[in-house]
Amino acid sequence: MNWSKYKKYPAMDLKDRSWPSKTIDKAPIWCSVDLRDGNQALPVPMSVEKKLKMFNLLKTLGFKEIEVAFPSASNTDFRFVRTIIERGFLDEDTVIQVLTQSREHLIRRTFESIQGAKKAIVHLYNSTSEQQRRIVFKKDKSEIIEIALQGARLIKQLSSECDQDIRFEYSPESFTGTEMEFALEICEAVLNVWQPSPERKVIINLPATIEMATPNIYADQIEWFCRHISCRDSVIISLHAHNDRGTGVAATELALLAGADRVEGTLFGNGERTGNVDIINLAMNLYSQGINPELNITNMDAIIKTYEACTDLRVHERHPYAGQLVFTAFSGSHQDAINKGFRYVKEEKPKYWDVPYLPIDPTDIGREYEAIIRINSQSGKGGVAFVMEHEFGYHLPKAMHPEFGDMIKQKSDSSGKELSPEEIMEVFKEKYLEAKGPVSLSDYSIESRGHVVHVTAKLVIDGKNVNISGTGNGPISAFFDALKNNGISKYRFEDYEGHALTSGADAEAVAYIQLANGGGRSIFGVGKDQNTTTASFQAIICALNRVMTTTK
Repeated sequence: MNWSKYKKYPAMDLKDRSWPSKTIDKAPIWCSVDLRDGNQALPVPMSVEKKLKMFNLLKTLGFKEIEVAFPSASNTDFRFVRTIIERGFLDEDTVIQVLTQSREHLIRRTFESIQGAKKAIVHLYNSTSEQQRRIVFKKDKSEIIEIALQGARLIKQLSSECDQDIRFEYSPESFTGTEMEFALEICEAVLNVWQPSPERKVIINLPATIEMATPNIYADQIEWFCRHISCRDSVIISLHAHNDRGTGVAATELALLAGADRVEGTLFGNGERTGNVDIINLAMNLYSQGINPELNITNMDAIIKTYEACTDLRVHERHPYAGQLVFTAFSGSHQDAINKGFRYVKEEKPKYWDVPYLPIDPTDIGREYEAIIRINSQSGKGGVAFVMEHEFGYHLPKAMHPEFGDMIKQKSDSSGKELSPEEIMEVFKEKYLEAKGPVSLSDYSIESRGHVVHVTAKLVIDGKNVNISGTGNGPISAFFDALKNNGISKYRFEDYEGHALTSGADAEAVAYIQLANGGGRSIFGVGKDQNTTTASFQAIICALNRVMTTTK
């Protein structure tokens, strides 16, 4: 790899930078740019109908500023702007933004597109970087400034001629590749034309059109600019980061610490090359820190469905917060920690969310608990127990986790694939609830004599009817005593747990019985019935059958 052909991006000489010691405590002004400029480089651009669907989604999410088009770029973009205006898709609190290069015919076409809109932001840009000036435009700094000023003057003139509330935005495109003093100079020149005030601010958008350096350098550039702009109280500093280095979110967050007020970006980071900054990611980062993101992201799956239908792109399974696998654990240790975390939250009810490996509660964005833990050959006993509890309501005793976990591990190893909850339940039925063996229970009766319980039962053992009887301090101990009296069980009764499986008049109970022999081996049985005692007896029979079938 010929790394020597590239040069290092210079760091800012900003020794008294303040942003590293600051924290973000509120959401920025959000502006979606999903709909503009070829629909952010989609292989197949959106039709007007798809654009309308995306526009309605953005409004539902709570965006108040939406860059809807580059109206002079194509007839589709122009028609879309006319459609949302003429068909009444604009709300009172929704401001559309339209993008234009600083060229007269493009600016005039842009103003034609927004006729009839009560409010709009006209976004003017021209490229200012040293590279673009030298290679693309072959113009010096004064000529680049004049391009910007011609556009700024025309926008001001056309705004004064129409009965609309038109706000102004200017972007020195490729800001991060522009000398900071020149970026400041050209922005000051544009502001001098537009004459903003604290009551009527102008948006100065400072794009990392190409992400060229580490996020801290972008933050330094933003802090330097905020310090040196002459009318800071009359300017909204906006960010527009791209993701060429994969750090667009970090760069934006650090730049907000450095003093920026506003963020332009897209849902899930769509855009040219590696994309724009991901606003969903940014908003969810705020949410996870206890900050109101001021966007409604409570139904992530619905957002993804509309996004994918409109863009023909796919949200990756590992996409932060949104991916189908980001709240899913396959690792046994992770599954165990998550399972314990859910139990802790349920029992202790802490003030703040506190579950290992889950930075947010998945239900906050419409995800269900059953998708959190998924089972393959790398999974552990805690994950299997989690699935049984959250999918089917079976609270397996902790001592039973290794036994059933090994069964599932063997099943996954043999199949070589992930097991669905339904496949796990099939194993549970086969090994416990519907386990076949030489012993079955036909009938039983219980009689209480003071503190002593007497049980008589009819069993079928290897096809033969057998009557047994025993006593104890309860039905379970009495039934087990009857089995021992008849030499049917050589195992010791170790433990019992039970719980209601359903509620209501037809509620079922489930019982778990642990038997142990003198050598330390234990085995579990499970029974289920509307009658709690019957469920317990069935669990004992299940355990006995499992002992007999595994020792033959």
